[in-house]
Amino acid sequence: MKQTFLKLFILTLATVSLLACNKSYLNDTPYTANVLSSAIKTEGDLLVAAAGMYSSLRATDLYGRTLPVKGDLMADNTFVTTSNSGRYITLNNYAFNNADAYALGIWQNAYISIKYANNIISAGANLTNTVNVNQYLGEAYAVRALMHFELVRNFSTAYTVDSTKPGIPVINAFNLDPYAVPSRGAVKDVYKQIISDLENAYKLMTLYRGTAYFSKYAARALEARVYQNMGDWADAKTTALDAITNGGVTLLSSATYAAYWANPVVQSTTKSETFFEVASDLTSNNGFDQIGFIYLTVGGGYGDILATPELAGLYSATDARKALCAVGTRTGQAGTVYLCQKYPNPANGSDKDDTKILRLSDILLIAAEAYYNLGDIPNANLYLNKVAQQRDPSFAGWADAGTQVLEDILTERRKELAFEGNRFWDLVRLNRSWTKVKNQNPLTTVAVAPGNIALMFPIPITEINANPNIAQNPGY
Repeated sequence: MKQTFLKLFILTLATVSLLACNKSYLNDTPYTANVLSSAIKTEGDLLVAAAGMYSSLRATDLYGRTLPVKGDLMADNTFVTTSNSGRYITLNNYAFNNADAYALGIWQNAYISIKYANNIISAGANLTNTVNVNQYLGEAYAVRALMHFELVRNFSTAYTVDSTKPGIPVINAFNLDPYAVPSRGAVKDVYKQIISDLENAYKLMTLYRGTAYFSKYAARALEARVYQNMGDWADAKTTALDAITNGGVTLLSSATYAAYWANPVVQSTTKSETFFEVASDLTSNNGFDQIGFIYLTVGGGYGDILATPELAGLYSATDARKALCAVGTRTGQAGTVYLCQKYPNPANGSDKDDTKILRLSDILLIAAEAYYNLGDIPNANLYLNKVAQQRDPSFAGWADAGTQVLEDILTERRKELAFEGNRFWDLVRLNRSWTKVKNQNPLTTVAVAPGNIALMFPIPITEINANPNIAQNPGY
């Protein structure tokens, strides 16, 4: 992360050089700043630092917009309209290079969040181990794990494809050395660190502060997702069931599902559906870069991204999720148009939409996939139908056998998690081929197959230039 912090240190070194001629200044502490050793001295300081850490996750090129958008746009769920604002064209067309702004944004902002987490972990180690201190430390471990997970998925070969390929630099200490040149360890080593951090988070956290903060079982839910991406089905099952059984989160009924998405307020006390979400409100939000603006065609929205007819066609008339992939209109786009309705509040005058990161339905479907891969088809169908029949009470339920069960699970995941950024990762970890729709009318597509260089983002060229120990991904 040399490139990210280099300017700060050049300024610092220049200041020290100017003051060096008068030694009396060397013992003075700047009155407008605190050094790291004194910045966090109390439990209250740690809480303030944690607030800053969570705020960093709201960055537009993290969960504010780009990560959830990419997971559907680079799969087979969505496409950019003919008339658009120029956003996400490179992702839609599978045509980006080593200077891609979205790759750079994810890289820089993820490591900034890691820096905040490391600051908390480093400072917290010097504080008395109270329940609150341990909670904030656990939350920092979970956020650090989450960011390393997003980085290794976006910039490296999938673990299930080849875990020995280069991963991403693991930064697990607060280090202000501007000359540090971290290298890329193997993918498997990055995942090892992620699991270690999540185990620490699980052990440290005992409090529940609401869905806008990590909790013990939110960390467990994330761990289940990590094991799913590793293809470690025994551990995926164990961690998923722990989160499902002990997390206290309940699945929404079909009658309340649409209202859940329409409600812009985070769940501070209730445990309906959500384990963890990135919060936005009237004062803390991304403005016109809110995720809802990219989907909506009203209220100042760009309406740039539409659902594919294939996705829309998966929902039955009695499925509660059908209303969230609804027929609409878009100027300049011919044919039937399907709009995402999961983020309806970008222009809301009282609150904004929050980005759901971990939901109970996702973890139930991870459990179903784990049971399938462990050869337990009855339980695979049981957990699959916990979601399918809850969303569509008229559905008789899945009852297939053999490899079709996996296809049923993937279909249900596609329907349930649409517009939340998961579809691309399901296809990548399973080494699938698919057809990416670039536009609907006229129909233009990209055939995506294993080995396509765009399945991994390029390491940003600015980072390559600043750090000779980071090798570029193939094809860039």
